[in-house]
Amino acid sequence: MIEDKETIEEFLARRSTDVEEAIRKAAAAEIMPRFRQLAAHEVDQKSGPHDLVTDADRKAELYLTEALSALLPGSVVVGEEAVHANPASYEAIRGDAPVWIVDPVDGTRQFVHGDTGFCTLVALALGGVVQASWTYAPARDQLATAVRGRGAFLDGQRLHAGAPEPGRDLQVATSHPDYTTEEQKHALLGLRTEGVAPRDCGSAGLEYLALARGESDATAFSWEAAWDHAAGLLLVEEAGGAHLTRSGRPFRITGGNDLPFTAARDEATARRVAGLLARGA
Repeated sequence: MIEDKETIEEFLARRSTDVEEAIRKAAAAEIMPRFRQLAAHEVDQKSGPHDLVTDADRKAELYLTEALSALLPGSVVVGEEAVHANPASYEAIRGDAPVWIVDPVDGTRQFVHGDTGFCTLVALALGGVVQASWTYAPARDQLATAVRGRGAFLDGQRLHAGAPEPGRDLQVATSHPDYTTEEQKHALLGLRTEGVAPRDCGSAGLEYLALARGESDATAFSWEAAWDHAAGLLLVEEAGGAHLTRSGRPFRITGGNDLPFTAARDEATARRVAGLLARGA
């Protein structure tokens, strides 16, 4: 447990491996036994056919809520499924207590279809600022971590996002049209230009990991649910990348962002994509 007057930095220095263990155990107990084994009654729709939830999502979030709260007494958990049941619980992100931001299965659609492109996302924030993050892809046995000011790592190897190759089209993962308003669709049309190759995104967490690894160049997302972005944005920042909203300001996990926003391998690319989104609007 956290000791009296211990800072978040000191907690992370002592207990980061315990957080990693909790995430791995949640996946081993509640996610992977259901991977490619889901029965029809274990899959439900939330807002529509592209917004799915499974027993793996619900049970893994419950596991993580209990485990993470126990590791850091006084902290609160904001999980995707708990917020779906009680939207008011999202307000904890704006509170004074340390908050764990949890997406138990990011990429549920891929998970349901038996694709390995899903992950568990956990971020620890304080005062609206993400301090640490964990991105775990259990079907691929990959774990990416980041601590503010201490770098980003994948399976223990430091990540450097680098810069896009000059003269090559920018590879930009974008929001699926089903998750965009008409205004956002117009903004995203700004990416339909020479030198940019937009494509539909997969799991947000894995798209951020691809940026941090230098395998993709940018994203353009039109929604701001913190559980999808908090972990990945810190990972990208600590790998040398940047993120900007359409108005040119960094994305805030507390909300009120001018959407769509972009995350990119480097600041120059982030500014280029943000400018295209503003022009498209």
